Amino acid sequence: MATSASATAAVLAEADRLAAVRRYAILDTPPDGAFDRICSLAARFFDVPLASVTIVDEDRIWFKAIQGLDAVEIPRTPGLCASAILQDEPYVVTDGPIDPRAANNPLVRGELGVRFYAAAPITTSDGHRLGTVNVIDTKPRLVTEREIATLRDLAAIVMDELELRLVAIREIRAEQELRRLGLKEQHLAESLARTLQRSLSPPRLPDIAGLDVAVRYEPFAAEDVGGDFYDHFPLAPGRSGFFLGDVCGKGAEAAAVTSLARYTIRTAALLNEGPWATLADLNTALLMEPGMQTCTAVYGEIDMTGPEATVRLAVAGHPAPLVVRAGGSVETTPAHGTMLGAFDDPAFHTCAVTLAAGDAIVVYSDGILDATTDGVALDEQHVEQLLAGAQHADAQALVDRLWTGVRGMVLRDDVAIMSLRRTA
Repeated sequence: MATSASATAAVLAEADRLAAVRRYAILDTPPDGAFDRICSLAARFFDVPLASVTIVDEDRIWFKAIQGLDAVEIPRTPGLCASAILQDEPYVVTDGPIDPRAANNPLVRGELGVRFYAAAPITTSDGHRLGTVNVIDTKPRLVTEREIATLRDLAAIVMDELELRLVAIREIRAEQELRRLGLKEQHLAESLARTLQRSLSPPRLPDIAGLDVAVRYEPFAAEDVGGDFYDHFPLAPGRSGFFLGDVCGKGAEAAAVTSLARYTIRTAALLNEGPWATLADLNTALLMEPGMQTCTAVYGEIDMTGPEATVRLAVAGHPAPLVVRAGGSVETTPAHGTMLGAFDDPAFHTCAVTLAAGDAIVVYSDGILDATTDGVALDEQHVEQLLAGAQHADAQALVDRLWTGVRGMVLRDDVAIMSLRRTA
């Protein structure tokens, strides 16, 4: 009786999981650069010949992205990925022929000769495992905790992308229905632009102990998609990454660069040893995409494991970040570098600053510097003056202070402002 109840529960759980797969509408979609890059980075980080991003369907394992093998899908049974989605934690086979879970698997016994397999499940917020990010080798090998953590992070990035796609799909369908009902074209353009803009921005910034973070984004035109992008995300205990950038353009082309930039930076940051290398990876990604626009960006990493937070910064053609001390003084950081997507050999001059309790770092897009009064544009010195004297201000107060200083001016571009403050 207990066995029958357990089998029934398993059938119902699988039905719910398949419903989740259908909900994300990802099966049989065309190749996507964001997933391809995650797959490529996984293969490079693990130094393996095979890697893939899979979705486990009812009777097949479908490859959203794959490297090292020319395949679109394989049967689900028996499959390593089908086994990997049965548990919450990463699934690791260090030597297939001697592992009882994998010894009889056709991928192990057959021509491919798989010896090593590691996969992290792509898990929805409500606990359904849609598929895996996995790496494969034809030689046995062990894995470290750092490698497993990286694989888990890559799977989480895939899930973030799927969530953003789902939001965009739902809202675009709603707009299509509005169009069918004959609502005004201008309203549709504005709504579609807002929908796409939301899909390109993080749904919310994470809560990280020791940091107070605030962001403000103001698009220049309601009917068009802006080119500013930003994010803040954990890297390891006590460490996080953040970026803010500006694409040279608007509309669908800018949206493509924004999506590419956001997911390339988040993925590359997990694998690189420093901000300059992360921006170099984004530069390479932009150059690899035909007709891709250029962009500017600031990328930084905050290490809060010591008594003071250390921020390492790299800047690519972007306004220099500012440090606002708890006492109200403002300092300009010396990091600078080449615009991204324009040259094969960009140069990034990095710097490091420390943040004591109450200190903050503020980054902003050059839409601030395009703001004018009586035809005179704002400059970096004026921006510093707007932030000066903000004693013991929290992150939101700093963002509001800068926005208040420009909102009465004539704006000619999108404006994005991010403030990260070290708390006590």
